[in-house]
Amino acid sequence: MSGTYETQLAELGVILPDASTPAANYVPFVQVGNMVHVSGQLPAVEGGFITGKLGADLSTEEGANAARACAISLLAQVKKACGGDLDRLKRVVKLVGFVNSTADFTEQPKVINGASDFMVQALGDAGRHARSAVSAAALPFGVAVEIEGIFEIE
Repeated sequence: MSGTYETQLAELGVILPDASTPAANYVPFVQVGNMVHVSGQLPAVEGGFITGKLGADLSTEEGANAARACAISLLAQVKKACGGDLDRLKRVVKLVGFVNSTADFTEQPKVINGASDFMVQALGDAGRHARSAVSAAALPFGVAVEIEGIFEIE
């Protein structure tokens, strides 16, 4: 652990995991110029994924915790894209969050706030971003949330 962002993460009790490898025919991120597009990240925690459907199995708060887990995985991918130096991250540009939810569940923005709030806590103003939060009838492996992101790096 060396940089400013990783120090801020440690103060939040977070040590970034190794970036995961894709489970299908895609790459975890693509860099175009100074922009890094990170593929959708699933809510990985010790012991597996956070699974369930918002509005049936999980509370909004549990969904927000899943979104936070996705945000941690997003930053792990960005760190890898930056050659291990997370301080090359200039800004979170946009997050797109998919929430595995029932047809009548309407708190998708509150769920994805788990990721958005974490980005700002960990990165300060560089963590402020544009965002979409949408419902999905189902997600891979039955996970609660999937989030992809666009990041500006040096």
